[in-house]
Amino acid sequence: MIRADQPAVVLAPMEGVTDAPMRALQGELGGFQYAVAEYFRISQNVPASSVFLRHIPELATSGRTLSGLPVQVQLLGGDPDRLAAAAVIAHRAGAWGIDLNFGCPAKTVNRHDGGATLLKYPHRIKAIVSAVRQALPPEVPVSAKLRLGWDCVSDIETNATMAAAGGASWLTIHARTRMQRYDPPAHWSWIGKVRANLPIPVVANGDIWTLDDFRRCRDETGCIHFMLGRGALANPYLSRQMARALGLAQTIDEDAEAIPWHDLLCRLKDWTAMLQPWSLSRLPLRWKQWLRFASELGGFPHFDRVKTRHGAAEILAVVQEVTNQHEPMRTFATHAVPCSASATVPWRSE
Repeated sequence: MIRADQPAVVLAPMEGVTDAPMRALQGELGGFQYAVAEYFRISQNVPASSVFLRHIPELATSGRTLSGLPVQVQLLGGDPDRLAAAAVIAHRAGAWGIDLNFGCPAKTVNRHDGGATLLKYPHRIKAIVSAVRQALPPEVPVSAKLRLGWDCVSDIETNATMAAAGGASWLTIHARTRMQRYDPPAHWSWIGKVRANLPIPVVANGDIWTLDDFRRCRDETGCIHFMLGRGALANPYLSRQMARALGLAQTIDEDAEAIPWHDLLCRLKDWTAMLQPWSLSRLPLRWKQWLRFASELGGFPHFDRVKTRHGAAEILAVVQEVTNQHEPMRTFATHAVPCSASATVPWRSE
């Protein structure tokens, strides 16, 4: 949960990327105060509790990963009443907070009245936030994720004001328009303008790839709350580096350490075996996806050697070779639970 006087680093929702195994691993690595789950789309039907539990298994363990990271539920849609009803069911299923997605730039989502398309209708943003806020107990936070606008960065001033007026506990602002998608630049200064005029906290998001990026974003926005998406995958130590800079944790000097990519891939395999065993066949693709993110930043400069490999054993062998890793697997956080391919969890059945 975001508090006005307490800094935070938050793991962003990334569809098909930051799923339950990845959230568990990121919680094990440390640095994040909480994660936002991949969006749950609310269209014609309001899902039952069992559907929420399949989508967000952390709901069965007090809204936390097995590695201890709190996970917030995110809803996406355009109908205030259905979103409010879905929020109530999610809360009954175990959600400690609800985030509303007004930022997804995907064409399919936008064509079906969801995500960033709502940025064109500020009063609808207020109506949705208000409906969800009123449907939940006052102690349950309701937040909203926004982009700067559909195609105009200054639209964020109106949209953010409407979301706050609807009762949002805090806002996360991705510093791009929908039409930019993920193209540079991220307009951090607009987050700062909005933050200065709002009575609620603002979480800055977009193009934080390095510790220097974080510092520049902090200076431009005045924020003490930050969300990491692709940057957390490109540099798995970044959340801990930021947490240390914000005074949230005393950790080792990761700046001087090589990233243990072989160990990290093995841990993702362990968490997948525990939480989503049916998806193990796709794990080599997931590994390549992750290493591609890292290669874009330069944190893993060997992706060309990995991308042509097939099969988990072959990929692991190449990663171990190119990173010269011969030490035993390390432990990333003191609160992590042991994983193994034979482990089971109570809310999953095969």
